[in-house]
Amino acid sequence: MNATRHAVGLGLHRGWTEFLLSLRSPQDQGFYLFMGGATLLYLWFNRDGEITGAGETIPLVAYSLPSILAALLAFGVIIGPAYALAMEREDGTLLRHKALPHGMQGYVTGQLLYHSLGLLPMLLVILVPSFLLFDGVMARGAEGWLTVTWVVVLGLLATLPLGMVLGSVVPSVQKVGSWGMLPVIVLTVISGVFFPVQALWGWVQAVAQVFPTYWIGLGMRSAFLPDAAAAVELGGSWRTLPTVLVLLAWAVAGLLVTPAVLRRMARRQSGSQVAAARDAAAQWVR
Repeated sequence: MNATRHAVGLGLHRGWTEFLLSLRSPQDQGFYLFMGGATLLYLWFNRDGEITGAGETIPLVAYSLPSILAALLAFGVIIGPAYALAMEREDGTLLRHKALPHGMQGYVTGQLLYHSLGLLPMLLVILVPSFLLFDGVMARGAEGWLTVTWVVVLGLLATLPLGMVLGSVVPSVQKVGSWGMLPVIVLTVISGVFFPVQALWGWVQAVAQVFPTYWIGLGMRSAFLPDAAAAVELGGSWRTLPTVLVLLAWAVAGLLVTPAVLRRMARRQSGSQVAAARDAAAQWVR
C-alpha cells in the first residue's frame, strides 16, 4: 500500500512538473495562442450568424463557443495522451517505469494530471477574450459554471482512457495521426460543433450519439445557453440524464479496459523493442 501511494505521489509530482514546463515552453505557448486565435477569428466572423429551429433563434457565437470548447477537450485529451504514450513507449520511458514498483500506476497518474491541467490554459485563452468581445456568452451564471464543472470532469473520465488505449495499440508514433487524429476529427465534425447535428443524415446522427464528443458538446451548450435554446437540439431538450449516463458508461468502460491494455503493452515492452523503435524513427526522420 505504501509503495502504491509512493508511486502515485511520484506520478502527481511528474504530472505537475510537466504542466509547469509546458507553460514555459514556447512551442506550447504558440499552440495555445494559435488555437485561441483561430477560435476567436471563427467566432468573430460569424458574430452576426443565427441558428433557428423549433421557432427559437440563438446567436451562432453562443451556440458554437461551448461546442468548440467540448471539441477541444475531447480532441486534446484523446490525441495528447496517445502521442505521449506512443513516444514514451519508443524512447524507453515506459520501460523504465515498468522496472519500478507500481511504476505504471505512477505513470498513468502523471499523465492524467498533466493532460487534465493542460486544458486550463486553452480554456482561459478562449473564454476570457470571448467574454470581452461577445454578449450573452454565459446565460446561466453560477448554475452554468457548475454544469461546466461536471461536464468537464465526466468528459475527461470518458475520453482520457481512449487516448491511453490508442497510444498503447498504435505500432508507432507516426501512426497516431492516421489511426487516431483522422477518426477524432471526423467524429468532431459530425458531433454538432459548427452546426446542429440535425442538419446531418439520420444515420450520422445515430453514430455521433454513440461517442462522448457529442454528449460533451450537448452538456457544454446546456451550461452556456438559456433553456429556450434546447429547442434546437435533438429531442428539443438538453437530455441531462442521458448525457450523464453515456459519459459515465464510457468512463466505466475505460476504467475496465485501459488497465488491461496497458498491462499487456507493458509485458510486451523490452529493450530490444525500444532499440528497434528508435532505429525506425531515425529512418523515418531521414
